[in-house]
Amino acid sequence: MNQDRNFDDIAHKFAKNIYGSGKGDIRQAVLWRDLEQILATLPKRPLRILDAGGGVGQMSQRLAALGHHVILCDISEQMLNLAKEAVTEAGLTEQYEFVHAPAQSIGEHLSAPVDLILFHAVVEWLADPESAVTHLTQQLAPGGILSLMFYNHHGLVFKNLICGNIRHIQEGMPYRKRFKLQPQKGIVPETAYGWLTNQGLNILGRSGVRCFHDYMRDTRVGEYTFDELLSMELALCQQEPYLSLGRYIHCWAQVAAE
Repeated sequence: MNQDRNFDDIAHKFAKNIYGSGKGDIRQAVLWRDLEQILATLPKRPLRILDAGGGVGQMSQRLAALGHHVILCDISEQMLNLAKEAVTEAGLTEQYEFVHAPAQSIGEHLSAPVDLILFHAVVEWLADPESAVTHLTQQLAPGGILSLMFYNHHGLVFKNLICGNIRHIQEGMPYRKRFKLQPQKGIVPETAYGWLTNQGLNILGRSGVRCFHDYMRDTRVGEYTFDELLSMELALCQQEPYLSLGRYIHCWAQVAAE
């Protein structure tokens, strides 16, 4: 990629497709359970939380509802407008600050370090993802945590394999422009973990997001309910080999306390 992806052109479609689906419900369920574990690790007080590249702020609104203060930044003005509408509708305006800026420069807009950073499904759209992660880790207060979710390279390869797209894999899986909502590249998990450990962070936990749902031939048929499917996703998402096959991987890492 030569430049970062800005979703101004398809902001409404992006928000609807990401969150208005079973895929979105699974994603939110896995992330929220992980975030509850993260909150249990952090101080029991109102936290300063940065939602970096936060889009419509779906997850951070749940954190704001608990009394935490959220700074949401996004490069897309249209996504920010959607976030402001959603936050206003939820009655959470006093808990939020909105910054129209890329995650890589958010340090210029922060008055103080933050306790928790959400950086979800952003790095796979960036020209230089490692520099963005490096910049964000520098905004953490001592003992602060970075919550990083990325599009999994292994999941992308596996999906193409079971669909028989062998030639596409042999060609290096070039980005197909007709799939505007599919990330342009996957991130190799070991690479992402290296970004964190190279900055001196300690990885506390990992989960796969949609470890099998996206590989099912037809999720509309079968002897199960969606709740049963979701329960199985939650049961397997922190176990190997399922974790490493998630379409996304969520990991969280903590900076050393003083």
